[in-house]
Amino acid sequence: MNQIKAQVMDTLYVQVTTGAQRMINIASPRIGFYEWLAVSKVLFSGSLAQGSEVAKFENEFSRNVNGFKCIAVNSGTSGLHLSLLAAGIGPGDEVIVPSFSFAATANSVALTGATPVFADIELETFNIDPASIRQKITKKTRGIQVVHLFGLPANMGEIKKIAEEKNLLIFEDAAQAHLAKFKGQAVGTFGIAATFSFYPTKNMTSGEGGMIVTNSDAIEESCRLLRNQGMKKRYENEIIGFNNRMTDIHGSIGRVQLKRLISATEKRRKNAEFLSRNLEGVITPIEPDGYMHVYHQYTIRIPNIDRDSFTLELRKRGIETGVYYPTPIHQLPSFREQVDLPRTELASREVVSLPIHPSLSKRDLMLIVDTVNRLVQAAT
Repeated sequence: MNQIKAQVMDTLYVQVTTGAQRMINIASPRIGFYEWLAVSKVLFSGSLAQGSEVAKFENEFSRNVNGFKCIAVNSGTSGLHLSLLAAGIGPGDEVIVPSFSFAATANSVALTGATPVFADIELETFNIDPASIRQKITKKTRGIQVVHLFGLPANMGEIKKIAEEKNLLIFEDAAQAHLAKFKGQAVGTFGIAATFSFYPTKNMTSGEGGMIVTNSDAIEESCRLLRNQGMKKRYENEIIGFNNRMTDIHGSIGRVQLKRLISATEKRRKNAEFLSRNLEGVITPIEPDGYMHVYHQYTIRIPNIDRDSFTLELRKRGIETGVYYPTPIHQLPSFREQVDLPRTELASREVVSLPIHPSLSKRDLMLIVDTVNRLVQAAT
């Protein structure tokens, strides 16, 4: 009976997302019967706060990160923040971060009282440039917060060398990189701690939430205390902490989504292969040898084309796009750092993300290719 219901729900989902809608969305979170069933079980159980579903989600997610310890929290941003605090990052410290990222990458550092120091990127990968990291190191530098942007791992070989030479901690912002690998090793397993996000548009979702990953007993213990008001036992607060817990409702959704993650990732990669093979006149994303890209976003560059006009015309033709990120973090009002990051600033002017999610049909992909190619040809 459940299988029949699931098939009906999936059929309705396809009808809603591909038949009734005229817009090919930039993201399409897939929530179906099994998520509904999992949430219903939690609701009927009467136990809604952090409990058995969260613990099971942590254990199951651990299989994707070499069996490392996993601590579920209420958001990816919380995960980044608690990881830094647990490692002792605080006032007087500097942590090197890319400026071409979502603000949470730097916000999490600033919230500890430490200073985010902005580095430039490799234009081809959009990831932090190891050479720029070296230039930014000072006596105050305690760590590097690496972002595996858009689902492509950063150059962890070179970054690990730098960290070992300079005695720096590595933190991984893997919010967009579920199942991504560098030289066969899962992202999230290279540093002292890593964080994945389960925001609705990510490669898998729990509705909202994040997962801290670490191989350190001390970091795990500290993060578990910090997320739960500083308590191991109720009302026996050992340290000052936060309410950053994940609910069992979110944990139950995450467990269902995790079962689909491998197949969804394979579909994203196939979609990316089709786009890269057929798009013309734009700079498509790369996957260097030894890297496994999971394509949270399929981000192209369009040099010498007016981006606003380009994206507007795509929207008129039923294709939604995204610009990640139009303003580098160092230029946001919250930071406004005077720093020279030419490749970061160039990327912010040229990038456009096209739909890549697993719910795209062959017809959707062909329409994206045909429309982009026509617009690029007309613009050049």
